[in-house]
Amino acid sequence: MTAEFVFLAFILMLSIFLGFELISKVPSTLHTPLMSGSNAISGITVVGALIAAGSESAELSVILGTAAVVFATINVVGGYLVTNRMLAMFKKKEGGKK
Repeated sequence: MTAEFVFLAFILMLSIFLGFELISKVPSTLHTPLMSGSNAISGITVVGALIAAGSESAELSVILGTAAVVFATINVVGGYLVTNRMLAMFKKKEGGKK
């Protein structure tokens, strides 16, 4: 049990470090397109979180799965709202100068 926890903690710390390093190297002009592309990954996270929340193995996994569903859903909705706003900036305005 302890070795599994240490391994999972190591994977978590490695993913945090790797994510920080990758995002910090991306120019700020590309953050919005990358976020809209990552919505697909967040959608997969929602599915996995639903499976975890629906499992009846342990109470802690159900609580963590429910929290994961909430946070992943917020991430997906926020990403789509930002993408929609970004795309609206490229639409031609009606009644403008010709």
